[in-house]
Amino acid sequence: MIVFEEVVDDDPALVHSPMVRAMEKTFAYIYEHGAIPLTPSKAFKRSFVHWAAAEFEWPGYLEADLFAINKVLNEIDFGPLMDLHDLMIALKIGRHSKGQFTLTKAGQSLVGHPGRLFGIITPFYLFEVDHLQFARRPERLPGNWDIFLNVLNVEVENGATATELRHTLYGPKGESERFDMILSNLYVQVLRPLCWTGLLREDRVEGARRFDDGLFTKTSLWRTALRLDTDRDVRPATHH
Repeated sequence: MIVFEEVVDDDPALVHSPMVRAMEKTFAYIYEHGAIPLTPSKAFKRSFVHWAAAEFEWPGYLEADLFAINKVLNEIDFGPLMDLHDLMIALKIGRHSKGQFTLTKAGQSLVGHPGRLFGIITPFYLFEVDHLQFARRPERLPGNWDIFLNVLNVEVENGATATELRHTLYGPKGESERFDMILSNLYVQVLRPLCWTGLLREDRVEGARRFDDGLFTKTSLWRTALRLDTDRDVRPATHH
């Protein structure tokens, strides 16, 4: 079983977590406005979605990226915000009441405590949330988080592409396959959630839209929060 180390609230590594940053900004919005207005279907109203697109500065979902493909933004157009909303409801950090989203007492107790927030949302988001809802062709990956994290711990130490990680975990794509479903699902179910929680970062060459062009590296949050069986096998790069 994967156990997360406690991260203190003033640890500078927390800056790497888009999820923690966005949730803290959401808390501040609620403090300032009293609540977030909801649509009849209980999604966040457009006014908040537009605010979040500008404020969150979510990698891969910047305001300019989102408005490049949408004239207006609904919650469904901003995938990370949908996940954040679902997460806050599932963890009873927030609740729906009379057409508005407000913080619960448990949520209010997390304001100003980003380390504690990270410790609550990260294991739940990685291990309990079904990430297949955004998959192009949903299919459960063989393996489990114990395997994924311990393999990545070694393979990503000095940076690795999604394609390289696919080769390590599952071998190369079959020559007859046009679409690499395993690579796509590896990204959606493992790599992207790790980036969104802040344990990994993805760097793409400028203009690259495809995730298999990206280089994945650990953030300092990975080293702070995780203690894994393969730590003894990790070999940092030597610089001459």
